[in-house]
Amino acid sequence: MAELTARFPRSGTVTWIGIRPERKSPLVSVSPVEITSNGLAGDHRNRPGKRAVTLIQAEHLPAIASLAGLEALDPALLRRNIVVSGINLIALRNGTFRIGSALLRGTGLCAPCSRMEQILGPGGYNAMRGHGGITAEVVEPGTVALGDALTSDNADARHKDDNFPG
Repeated sequence: MAELTARFPRSGTVTWIGIRPERKSPLVSVSPVEITSNGLAGDHRNRPGKRAVTLIQAEHLPAIASLAGLEALDPALLRRNIVVSGINLIALRNGTFRIGSALLRGTGLCAPCSRMEQILGPGGYNAMRGHGGITAEVVEPGTVALGDALTSDNADARHKDDNFPG
């Protein structure tokens, strides 16, 4: 099982990057952006820790939109820093990965905030449950831009919770 969880034959691709200049302000799309030891430069949260960077799976956006009764979904509404396609972020939630020139370590699942009810409409919070992406801490600062690759950097990608559904 350890061999299977460590294998990521394909890389992901950064499809959207956003920062929140102020608390509760709309996200602003940026590219490129520096990832400092505190998170994305220009983001109001900009402090070190397990939630320095938030990432969400591009493939989950249509599912969230459908569950929220929307035709389409602007990634800025979901309040995550980086949208990635082509790699299973949930499988990286406890491992290290390179995105652009930065090295991050997944620290867990990113649960939706209660603001999703207001932003996406009634049922928005539940539409995001299980699709909220992951949180990460910064191991090595660097730069990330649209189109950059996200690759697993794990020699041993065993997870604390391999029984996570999905």
